[in-house]
Amino acid sequence: MNTSVPIISVDGVTKRFAGPHSLMRRIAGKPPLAVHALNNVSLEVYRGETLGIVGESGCGKSTLARCLVRLLDPDEGAIRFEGKDISHLKAGDRRGFNRRVQMIFQDPYSSLNPRMTVKQIIGEALSVHKMRPSADIPGRIAELLELVRLPQDAAGRYPHEFSGGQRQRIGIARALAVEPDVIVADELVSALDVSVQAQVVNLLLQLQERLHLTVIFVAHDLRLVRHISHRVAVMYLGQVVELSPAEALFTTPRHPYSKALLDAAPELDPSRRSKVVAARGELPSPLNVPPGCPFASRCPYAFERCRVERPVLTPRGGGQRAACHLTEFGAHDVVIPMEGIPS
Repeated sequence: MNTSVPIISVDGVTKRFAGPHSLMRRIAGKPPLAVHALNNVSLEVYRGETLGIVGESGCGKSTLARCLVRLLDPDEGAIRFEGKDISHLKAGDRRGFNRRVQMIFQDPYSSLNPRMTVKQIIGEALSVHKMRPSADIPGRIAELLELVRLPQDAAGRYPHEFSGGQRQRIGIARALAVEPDVIVADELVSALDVSVQAQVVNLLLQLQERLHLTVIFVAHDLRLVRHISHRVAVMYLGQVVELSPAEALFTTPRHPYSKALLDAAPELDPSRRSKVVAARGELPSPLNVPPGCPFASRCPYAFERCRVERPVLTPRGGGQRAACHLTEFGAHDVVIPMEGIPS
């Protein structure tokens, strides 16, 4: 795996959505509220790796995924693909980017056109991007169906005739039809039965190795992310709070929120299940993001600096980076600075 130059780099990306604009705010002449979906997100994705993105619902994972494929444009910051800012791409380069960075959506039931056969769905991608001469398209469709382990008679059937796992395989085949370099998988298996999830994930791993794909895997299932990812970005309230090699994250988390997520993950063995509350309090509203560290109101280690100064991702050794003022968190016993102790 080449880790010298990132294939995708995210630099200070911020994304806001218009929120409610009440009558009282209008009368007072105040601007409408805004949902802060992403807050100054920075990370890198290297060629050939799988980067997992995890966090609670509403943390901004899917918004970031959509920005990476330019379904959404950031309000601030830049996303670069092979060094080029994707928001400034011209028509030809934009089409090339769309081909090389493909997204597989969460819901296999709504992401496929119900009026098109599988042959038409995959064939459309091949013809739009001129991947094959018209005469060669049927043969390429057959190859793609074999690649994702679907029977050849699937070509003439409609999406409603397949199970959820089979539909997700059709979505994978459609994405692979244009021979991409990067796959962004947004909650790829969360809509599937548990019995099918492993099959789809293992297929993706095999395809990644065979086709030398770079994968960005968005999920909330920590065990799944550990199984599939080389590195993991942990998001909280629109911000990346930890970026770490997968095994290092699961053995030595360097941010209190990462530890809380791991403590809250369910154990299959009943004797190992913890009754300790991983993170107390409620998630702050994205309409009113607090100053300082976004996790401060729920963090048992927070001290005064955490409430006024937002930490940035800083190196913690072993390839780990964390946005936490407690620089030794995870490596040693936590020592809360004196200003954090009430007088």
